[in-house]
Amino acid sequence: MDYRYHARLTIVGREQLAKDVLEGRLSLHEAMAEFKLSRQSAAKWVRRYRDEGMAGLRDRSSRPHRSPRSTSLERIMEVERLRRERWTGVRIAQQLGLSRATVSRVLRRLGLNRIRDLEPAPAVVRYEHAAPGDMLHLDIKRLVRIQRPSHRVTGDRRDGVKGIGAEFLHVAVDDHSRLAFTAMYPDQTERSSTHFLAAAVAWFDQFGIAIRRVLTDNGPCYKAHRFNRACAQLNLKHRRTRPYTPRTNGKAERFIQTAINEWAYARTYQNSEDRTSWLPIWTHQYNWHRPHASLNQHPPISRAGLDDNNLLTHHI
Repeated sequence: MDYRYHARLTIVGREQLAKDVLEGRLSLHEAMAEFKLSRQSAAKWVRRYRDEGMAGLRDRSSRPHRSPRSTSLERIMEVERLRRERWTGVRIAQQLGLSRATVSRVLRRLGLNRIRDLEPAPAVVRYEHAAPGDMLHLDIKRLVRIQRPSHRVTGDRRDGVKGIGAEFLHVAVDDHSRLAFTAMYPDQTERSSTHFLAAAVAWFDQFGIAIRRVLTDNGPCYKAHRFNRACAQLNLKHRRTRPYTPRTNGKAERFIQTAINEWAYARTYQNSEDRTSWLPIWTHQYNWHRPHASLNQHPPISRAGLDDNNLLTHHI
């Protein structure tokens, strides 16, 4: 039983009080003094125990039995109808002659007080291509360069380093196997993205995985003619996500989040070069050793399609 924070007695104490009075060990006045209750409270627990037994000692709702001035069901339905027509709370209150507070309470009770509640989130459609190489997800994450350990390490927000620029983590994640290839570049230009694409295709090729399609967002480097020419030369079909819907490139987005938590911010780096040197080490751990939830806790390499005689399968 979850008792009110201000209750002096639990149900056991209430039972003891009632029994002491009803069995004559204490008078009501003596019981209220011993249990530090008012006369009204002590008499209430004695009466409830006498009439209902233990069931009467439980906390009850303080909601009134009748609320003659409460908003009628018809008014509530009208508030809901207008809200679903995208009316604001103020406009509904003016139209129906209700106070803003009443309309606000009704909307909260209906779960319609926020405009996004009127448009349920679209159902998540999860997909996975049938074989390694069917789709390669590409994405880029901007990271501030490290000159020295600063406020993230010292905890002092005033201990910052400004004006040192940024560098960019380029990632490529195979849709079926979740194998990932990563590299750091000084920018996110079409030159860097094109170079990374060629390096990624060559890296996957060593596993016998031929990339057939690539999926990117609508960043300028991926929309550039140079990148499109590189896709054509590599015989890749290039697809782009719908604008403002990063979830359609979710495997790359999720990999970046993992990389940020387990590599970029996982330890103290002395400078950017130190952080970059740990990237291939962490990526190897991700591909060969880290259990992946969507792969039944197996590492991505287990889905690369390599046979047992391939030494890359046993790479440690």
